[in-house]
Amino acid sequence: MKFSKRLQKIDNMITSNYDHIWDCCCDHGLLGVNLLKRNAAKNIHFVDIVEKLIRDLDKQLKQEFSDNVSKTRWKTYCLDAAEIPIQTRESNLIIISGVGGDLLIDLVQSIRSAHKNQKLDFLLCPVYHNYKVRQALTTMGFGLINESLVKENKQFYEIIHISTQSKIPISLVGSLMWDFSRQSHKEYLKQTIAHYQRKLKNSTTNANKIVLDYKNLQLSAES
Repeated sequence: MKFSKRLQKIDNMITSNYDHIWDCCCDHGLLGVNLLKRNAAKNIHFVDIVEKLIRDLDKQLKQEFSDNVSKTRWKTYCLDAAEIPIQTRESNLIIISGVGGDLLIDLVQSIRSAHKNQKLDFLLCPVYHNYKVRQALTTMGFGLINESLVKENKQFYEIIHISTQSKIPISLVGSLMWDFSRQSHKEYLKQTIAHYQRKLKNSTTNANKIVLDYKNLQLSAES
């Protein structure tokens, strides 16, 4: 199975040494396996709610990493990502990728609420609703570490690295991820503005403010 551009970018954004990395909604475990091979953390945890996926992945990992190929310990879990057993007094990075914005917000909120006094880092890649996700993360008290924008199969993904310890504000429209010398970034901004302009027809949304925020970004990029 191909290691996608999105997963490659997430992998490349993990540069700190963590005690534990939690690959939530891990699917076939491609990201976690790559992290395991390069010893990205002392412990790599594979989490998915689909029992068959975890069963097959556990078998694969036992075959591939049974002879101390990696110095990193690993473990698989068949459970809801909201219930992961975070290790207190140690550094934890929780990766949640490939799920919708609303579900991602619920998962982060559940983990944050369960570990209120714990330093937590998240690496998030929502499918849609990025503005709403960023609003929620700000409300939860997170700060920005890094962010990136990647295009894969004609779809754009925002990848957001955040921490309870960071004091850098999370921009609702993105900050560090933009490179307006690249045509694809201009394309994504234009698509995003058009998307929320269509939502203006729905009076129950706050799309007007969202459009204004993105248009202000566009103006600053053009100046």
